[in-house]
Parts: sequence; C-alpha cells; structure tokens
Amino acid sequence: MAQPHDRIARVNEILKREIADIIEKHGIGGSGTLVSVTKVHASESLRNAAVYISVFGAGKERTAEIFRSLGKLRTEIQHNVSRRVILKYTPVLHFIHDTNLEEGDKVLSLIRELEENEQ
Repeated sequence: MAQPHDRIARVNEILKREIADIIEKHGIGGSGTLVSVTKVHASESLRNAAVYISVFGAGKERTAEIFRSLGKLRTEIQHNVSRRVILKYTPVLHFIHDTNLEEGDKVLSLIRELEENEQ
C-alpha cells in the first residue's frame, strides 16, 4: 500500500511540472533570464504548496520584479493548475526564491578563478 509521503512526493512532482509549464507559457522572465521551478513542497493536507523558484541571469531588481509578477499571477496559475491536475483541493501557492543555483554558480566561478590564478 502506498504511504502518504509517497503520494505527496508524486503530487509535488506533478505540481512542479505543471507550474513550470504555466510559468513558461506566461513568458515570465523574458529573454536572457531563466526562471525555473526547482521544487514544490505541498502540505500533507494539500491546502498549501511552497513553490521554489530559481532566477538566473537577472539582477536583484529584475528578480524582485519577477516575484511581483508571480504574486500577481498566483490565482491565475492556481486556476490553471486546478484544470490540469485533479486533486481534492488545489493548493494555495507560495513562491519562494531559491538561491541554491546562484550560490552554486558563484562557487564554480570562484573555483575557475582560483584555477586561472594558479596557471
């Protein structure tokens, strides 16, 4: 028998894929900026979901603008999710800035810089 956490994990992956598709169709980010859904964490009740968003290729001001756009489109995104994913409840989405990719890129840049300085 499937465990509840297995179900939540499957729901998280489905939500991640669908939300990413919806965000891409809305063209959030524009040219030269990559906006991606890195993970989704839905609550056990499926009433809320934290959507982790990574923004690559944008400064702080542009990133803030992207998150404002996501906030304005939240209900529309939720509505589209409810039409695509059949769940008892459509979770209220909460967008969270995921900086892991940016931090990883900084570390890689530092490593490259150190290697160049050694040569």
